[in-house]
Amino acid sequence: MDVKNLLLELCEDPAVLAPDVDLIDGGWLDSYAFISLFSAFADEGLELYPTRIDRDKLRTVTGIEQLVAAAQANAGRMRV
Repeated sequence: MDVKNLLLELCEDPAVLAPDVDLIDGGWLDSYAFISLFSAFADEGLELYPTRIDRDKLRTVTGIEQLVAAAQANAGRMRV
């Protein structure tokens, strides 16, 4: 899954691709964007549960990429 392209599509701003940009405080990941993000994860077969994820891992593109990589590595063994 290409997290950067997904975020760029959702947020429509290339600034979200900077590794240190806070997507939540910056207003890019609002409630609608979170729903869209997790729906895209589900479409790719990743079962991620927002209530089980540390919100800080969703603040940056790097954190989201790490979360997705961990979920993909653990697919079939556990759900994040």
